Amino acid sequence: MRNHCGPTVRRLRALAVIGAGAVVLAACGTTAGTGESPAVRPVSATQDTAPAFSVPPADGVLDYQLGGAYPPPEGVTVVARDSTAEPAAGLHNICYVNGFQSQPGDRELWLGERRDLVLSGPDGEPVSDPGWPDELILDTSTEQHRTRLAEIIGESVEGCAARGFDSVELDNLDSYSRSADLLTEDDNLAMAKLLADVAHGSGLAVAQKNAAELGARGKDEAGFDFAITESCHRWEECADYAAVYGGGVLDVEYADDLRGTFPEVCADPATPATTTLRDHDLVGPDDPAHVFDHC
Repeated sequence: MRNHCGPTVRRLRALAVIGAGAVVLAACGTTAGTGESPAVRPVSATQDTAPAFSVPPADGVLDYQLGGAYPPPEGVTVVARDSTAEPAAGLHNICYVNGFQSQPGDRELWLGERRDLVLSGPDGEPVSDPGWPDELILDTSTEQHRTRLAEIIGESVEGCAARGFDSVELDNLDSYSRSADLLTEDDNLAMAKLLADVAHGSGLAVAQKNAAELGARGKDEAGFDFAITESCHRWEECADYAAVYGGGVLDVEYADDLRGTFPEVCADPATPATTTLRDHDLVGPDDPAHVFDHC
């Protein structure tokens, strides 16, 4: 897990909501497509239909628990947890999946059995995230690679659905910005579309994670249903997400990197209704460094 470190170099994981009364959507059209790749067929979906899925509640209260699961505070209606955790009963649960980079503990697996799916630089060496060097950037540059990656990562997405999560956030969508121009927005959007099809076919809504520079492309081309942003107020990007997803934006701000005070953040009309303040490392409430507040 990670944190947003600037307007072009992102790091971490979070979520959003879609219009004020839209809670359950039929999986059809551009936001819930069923045109999955033949090599990546969603669980429990047919060629013509897919399960209904739900987006987070409008004006919900989010707890972002990627550093470890704990009982959500009173009043929380949405919780985001790692794909290895269990969902929280009675809430809308978002499942974190690292969609475009390797998890730190899986580095040797990717360098061994999956080396051709790891991005290589001109010198032939694997390319890592500069801010998180234990995370390898996955090579989404060809259709063949994207199909194989979607088969691997799609298993994690399907696992989220099987354990009872309601939606999924696919982190590091913007890995192209850390690839020294070896990857493009088009590459990662095509990959995101494959994973969104798996998610929708499994009954999960899908969040765009960061990458405000994509504009409407994430929604229109990949099929994202809502947005999870990190530090959109800090970097003055909230309006960019709202222009695409309306009220379907969930923001996480970090206590050690605010633009103004948190009350000032909440008072800003551009700040999403669902905005949460967390500590940089997302530690649990038993840690003295734990921070949790919300607008």
